Amino acid sequence: MTSAINPTSVYGAVSLLGSDWVADTYTAIQNQKNAGGLLGMLQNARRDGSVKSFLRSSTQTANAFALISQNTVTDASSLVAQIASQNKQQADEKKLQDALSDLSKTQHMVQAKNVLDPVIYFDDGSTIDTNSNILTMRDGTQIDTTTGLKVVDTSSIMQLANGAYLDTKNNILTMRDGTKIDTVTGLKISVTA
Repeated sequence: MTSAINPTSVYGAVSLLGSDWVADTYTAIQNQKNAGGLLGMLQNARRDGSVKSFLRSSTQTANAFALISQNTVTDASSLVAQIASQNKQQADEKKLQDALSDLSKTQHMVQAKNVLDPVIYFDDGSTIDTNSNILTMRDGTQIDTTTGLKVVDTSSIMQLANGAYLDTKNNILTMRDGTKIDTVTGLKISVTA
């Protein structure tokens, strides 16, 4: 059985006063060997019934109760600390969720809208449709302003078996190697970027 009083601190303090620490240590070891409960009662029955043995038994019992009380306080303190930690964590999570909800609400309050004119006209005759993001050149070529690629109406494209394709709207045949041929005149078209 362990004592509620820390033997090292007590014996260290007593040794400073000049007491015999070896005897005190031996007594503490003997006290720890004593069993409690029914076995302790049977073991203590061999004692002589003197006041000395009664006081020794009372001291051991007091130490046992003090240890129980100390463990109860320690366990209760640990439980309270755990509950407080969980409550703080839940409160922090709620505050974070509330902050994220408020941020989300403010983002939905202001709706993004196009503040540009629907069509922007340039001096050279080209235009930009700001709703569909398409730049239309003076010659009719259309370029997607988001990707920078030429806009091709896929409904006017006819895929050929060898990898070439025919643009029926503009009458241009594009070969697999990228060569473009005007199907009306049969001439190669030079494309400059």
